[in-house]
Amino acid sequence: MAAVSTKTPQIPLNSDIHFSPIYNTLKPKSLNFSRIIQRHHFSLKKTQEVSVYSPNSTDNKDPNSQICELCLHGNLEEALTLLKSLQELQVCVEEDTYIAVLKLCEWKRAANEGSTVYGYVCKNLPNLSVRLGNALLSMFVRLGNLVDAWYVFGKMSERDVFSWNVLVGGYAKGGFFDEALDLYHKMLWVGIKPDVYTFPCVLRTCGGVPDLGRGREVHVHVLRFGYALEVDVVNSLITMYVKCGDVCSARMVFDRMVNRDRISWNAMISGYFENGRCLEGFRLFVMMRECFVDPDLMTITSLISACESLGDQRLGKAIQGYAMRAEGGIDVAVGNALVQMYCSVGNWEEAEKVFTRIESKDVVSWTSMISGYENNGMPEKAVETYQLMELEGIRPDEITLASVLSACASLGLLEMGTKLHEFAKRSGFISYVIVANTLVDFYSKCGCVDQALQVFHNIREKNVISWTSIILGLRINSRSFEALNLFRNMQGILKPNSVTLISVLSACARVGALMCGKEMHAQALRTGLVFDGFFPNALLDMYVRCGKNNLAWNQFNTQKRDLASWNILLTGYAQRGQGALAVDLFNRMIATEVHPDGITFISLLCACSRSGMVVEGLEYFKSMERNYTITPNLKHYACVVDLLGRAGKLEDAHKFILNMPIEPDQAIWGALLNTCRIHKQLELGKLAAEHLFKLDDGALGYYTLLCNFYADNGKWDEVARLRKLMTEKGLSVDPGCSWVEVKGKVHAFLSGDDFHPQIKEITAVLEGFYEKMIAADGNAPEISSGTEVESSKAEVLCGHSERLAIAFGLLNTAPGMPILVTKNLYMCKSCHTTIKFISKVVRREISVRDTDHFHQFNDGICSCRDEGYWDDN
Repeated sequence: MAAVSTKTPQIPLNSDIHFSPIYNTLKPKSLNFSRIIQRHHFSLKKTQEVSVYSPNSTDNKDPNSQICELCLHGNLEEALTLLKSLQELQVCVEEDTYIAVLKLCEWKRAANEGSTVYGYVCKNLPNLSVRLGNALLSMFVRLGNLVDAWYVFGKMSERDVFSWNVLVGGYAKGGFFDEALDLYHKMLWVGIKPDVYTFPCVLRTCGGVPDLGRGREVHVHVLRFGYALEVDVVNSLITMYVKCGDVCSARMVFDRMVNRDRISWNAMISGYFENGRCLEGFRLFVMMRECFVDPDLMTITSLISACESLGDQRLGKAIQGYAMRAEGGIDVAVGNALVQMYCSVGNWEEAEKVFTRIESKDVVSWTSMISGYENNGMPEKAVETYQLMELEGIRPDEITLASVLSACASLGLLEMGTKLHEFAKRSGFISYVIVANTLVDFYSKCGCVDQALQVFHNIREKNVISWTSIILGLRINSRSFEALNLFRNMQGILKPNSVTLISVLSACARVGALMCGKEMHAQALRTGLVFDGFFPNALLDMYVRCGKNNLAWNQFNTQKRDLASWNILLTGYAQRGQGALAVDLFNRMIATEVHPDGITFISLLCACSRSGMVVEGLEYFKSMERNYTITPNLKHYACVVDLLGRAGKLEDAHKFILNMPIEPDQAIWGALLNTCRIHKQLELGKLAAEHLFKLDDGALGYYTLLCNFYADNGKWDEVARLRKLMTEKGLSVDPGCSWVEVKGKVHAFLSGDDFHPQIKEITAVLEGFYEKMIAADGNAPEISSGTEVESSKAEVLCGHSERLAIAFGLLNTAPGMPILVTKNLYMCKSCHTTIKFISKVVRREISVRDTDHFHQFNDGICSCRDEGYWDDN
């Protein structure tokens, strides 16, 4: 259908004035039939068949009667062929004939054929009677062609209540609620009295908006025109009130009904459920049974949906038993509702039993089971069920595609997800925003963020989920800088929700965008989202990662504290190597009767490891199972290996690995390799590397770690060999990148960046500091990467990008202002020494958060006590 304005065209309803939104250059009495032929794609060329109406024909039966008889038997093709012959021979076609063909086109949903007949009518009948106009209106509305329906309505010389009812219903069904209500008021204005069919349509429209004020006005009209005793009209009144949230008025109307049918009871019961008043809904169901009214499928599915909302599977099971006794089996609609109910409460086994008992499964049945598996953390079974659905020949809908794509995203099934994307394009499902949004999420989780961006940009009507999905996708793919820029674009178009703000806060935390994070805090306070869901903890995490302990503690003390809140603070202490403070916080957490989980102990063990608290760390590891019934997993064992290794107890760490009750994974051998790098234990490091690459030879992180290991031991030939091997395997090291926030805007600097507008000033500032360092102690920092060795160091170890960010911050902020820099790689010793010197000279606090540590430089001293950097000597 052509694009239709959401506002009804202002067409005068006078019978002597005609206007066509399509043929706007033509008058009805002088229609150019060639234009109509071109529009409707049909031809009037002579057919090879013998004319059914000619002087030589042996059958003198009236052709109009023949066409009507063909329509009566549903033979549209022959009826159109005969009608076309009459048009070519310029034989008069009766109005009843047109009406019969139009009704058949409507019944068969034959849009092109209906347009053809409409063309004949426009050519031969300049004025439309009520009957013919109503037939055209009914057909166009049924086919969703509101433009031609409106034109026909305006062309009719007279209109009856059916004409108005059809058009009002068409606009309401198309979602043009305001236009439908405006037409209803015009209908009253021209003196047409509404009937029993008018009010249900208008009242459904009021409920769809929803507009309680207009709904009450229509209620007055119901009373005025004497339809207060019509059951269908009163049922629509009940539905209108519950859709508008006025359950009390709905119940008042229900109680005053003289005669109630099953629809009346269903409308009131489901109205209670939709408005969260489930107990009253169940009470009304009991009353329904006491009045000897038997429930139908609609009643049962409403009851089951209410059990889903309440999370009460026991009650749902009782209703299932009642339905099976009453119906003698499980109807597909009831079965679908039961599958959804059981899946929503996590009882997927019972959902499977119900699913297998449904004899004629439809697309809703399969989709309910697929989404149930996905929502219960079983994406493998979701994919298997979808494949079975394909074998059964069931065509998926947009909800099915969204569910299975979500499962593919969880499993990283890029190939299958790409095929589903192609299917969505062919079938047209890509136009559904739910499918496009899920594709954005799928590609983001599979690491193909560029494809996610392409899908996002092709979405015509983006909603808040579209924007949130791509912002989060950029964040999880380490493109937080772009995520923040995209959020700025979103703010001018849509209002973000709490999930959007959480995603943006996560991006702010990753690049150290403190001012932007504060803006999110202020926006959440203004919009009332500050206590919504995970937002308080996301805000706490942002302040912790940006090194603002005072703000973090303020947030912690004002929000509702849960386990995640304590874990975030513990992680912050672990990153700074503040083991004593982490232990104190853990004790406070236990004192407040918050039970720790596995993440708590990971943070606690990391804090002990970086603070050299070996005895305490080992004791906490032993207490996990003894005191808190938490079985250590591989991450906890890796933390213990790191704890022992950092303390120089490398042999103990190796023995600990050999005596583990579970098979060590890459993370454990990687932890041993890292500590061998720190303590220059070449042989044990080689052993750890051998085990590491037996388990996984395609992980970029472990190649980088091994490069660091060889670099720290001066084995630069091995570094070059590994870099070549990485290139052959298609593994590329991320270039060194640092971010600094100045005046609320985040600036990014890549290693060797020569394209920044202020690069000359930045270089001059750094060279000035280098000269002062030489004058002070005679040592110049490493600033060149001209040789292969230096290039390897710069690429693998550090990149030195933080120096550019700091110099930019010094140039563009007021003296004395602290500078916060975030970088994506580790900080090398050369950069660490340089920044210590800069902080002493400029007398500023400079903070740098690298991938492993939080460095706070003040007056030439770093908070890491000169331990948290890569030593490349």
